[in-house]
Amino acid sequence: METIFWISVLGLVAVYAGYGLMLAVINKLVPQKPKHKLITNDELPAVAMLIAAYNEEDIIKAKIENTLALDYPANKLKIYVVADGSLDKTVQIVSGYEKVTLLYQSQRKGKSAAITRAMQYINEPVTAFTDANVMLDKGALRTLVKHYGDKLVGGVSGEKVVMADERAAAASTEGLYWKYESFLKKQDAKLSSLTGAAGEFFSIRTRLFRPVAEDTLLDDFEITMQVIRQGYSIKYEPAALAVEKPSANIDEEYKRKVRIAAGGLQLILRNPDFLNPLIYGAFSFQYLIHRVSRWTVTPVLLVLAFITNIFLLQDGIAYDILFGTQLLFHLAALTGWYFNRRHLKIKAFHVPFYFDFMHYCVVMGWFKYLKGKQTANWQKATRLSYN
Repeated sequence: METIFWISVLGLVAVYAGYGLMLAVINKLVPQKPKHKLITNDELPAVAMLIAAYNEEDIIKAKIENTLALDYPANKLKIYVVADGSLDKTVQIVSGYEKVTLLYQSQRKGKSAAITRAMQYINEPVTAFTDANVMLDKGALRTLVKHYGDKLVGGVSGEKVVMADERAAAASTEGLYWKYESFLKKQDAKLSSLTGAAGEFFSIRTRLFRPVAEDTLLDDFEITMQVIRQGYSIKYEPAALAVEKPSANIDEEYKRKVRIAAGGLQLILRNPDFLNPLIYGAFSFQYLIHRVSRWTVTPVLLVLAFITNIFLLQDGIAYDILFGTQLLFHLAALTGWYFNRRHLKIKAFHVPFYFDFMHYCVVMGWFKYLKGKQTANWQKATRLSYN
C-alpha cells in the first residue's frame, strides 16, 4: 500500500512539477545548438492563412478583418476560409470579400476532413492554420514565419492567450493553466521540439502536410506530429499571439476538454511509434511525460494517492498531514464547483476546482472515445463574446 501511495504521489509531482524543472535544468546544463537563422523581412515567404469556420456568422467578419490587418505583405498573404457544412450566414459573409478565397461544400464531415480537402487548393510554401474565434496580434504572422530560415524547422506554433473575463471566472482559470503550459512549451522546443501545436494558430511547410483521417479529433496535434514523423521539428514562438475568450461557462469548457481528452487517447493509440526513443530520441520522453501521462495515468494516480493514504493514517504523522492536505484541496475543488454552479466569483477556489475538473474530463473523454460517442462532427464550445 505504501509503495502504491508513493508511486502515485511522486508520479503526479513528476508530471506537473518535476518535468518542467528537469527540462529547465537540462536546457541550462546541456550546450545549446546555435540559434537558427531567422528569415529577414525581404525573405518572407508566401503564406496561406487557412481559417476553419463552421456556423461562425457572429465572428467571421471580425476574423477576416483581423487577418487583413496583419502586418504582412499583402502580395504574400492569401486567405482561405473553409466553411464546409455551414448553415448560417458564414458563407454569404465570406463571399463578400474579394481578397478571401471561400472553400465550401454543403456536406459536413468535420474539421479534419475540411482541412484535408482545403489543402489540395493551397500552393503557398507555408500554411498557417487558425480558428474563426481567435484574433491574432498584428505582428503575429510575421513573427511566426521567421523561423523558417532553418531548413530543419517543419512547423511553428504561436502562443494561445485566454483573456480573463469576470463573466466566467472559473473558466477563465484556463488562462492560468496556459501560462504554465507556455513555460513547458519553451522548454520542450529548446530541448528538441514541441509535442503538438496550439490549434488556435500554428503553421507548417505546406509540402509536409499529410491527409488527416476524417475521424481525427485533434487535427492540430495530428498535423504537427506528422511533420515530426518526417524528421522535422516544431518550434515555438511566444510572441506570435492568438487571443481568444474563455468558454462561456464551465459546461462549455467541459465539452471542450472531454473532446481534447478523447482526441489525446486516439492520438496515443494511433501513434505508438512516437514512444520509441531509438527513432525519436528525446522527443519520445517529452511526448511520454507531457502528453501521454496526462491523457492516461494522472487521473488514476490522483485517486490512488487519496485512497491509499487512508490506509496509511496509522503509520505516522507525515501521512496524517499528507491526507489532510489532499482532503482540503479536494474540498476546495468541490467548493469551487458549488460556487461556480451558483455563479459566485470566489477566485480562491478556482485553481483546485480547475485541476480536479481537468482530470474528471480526461476520464469522461476515455469513456466517450472508447464507446465511439466522440465524433469529428461536434458541437463547438460556446465562448464569451468580445463585446
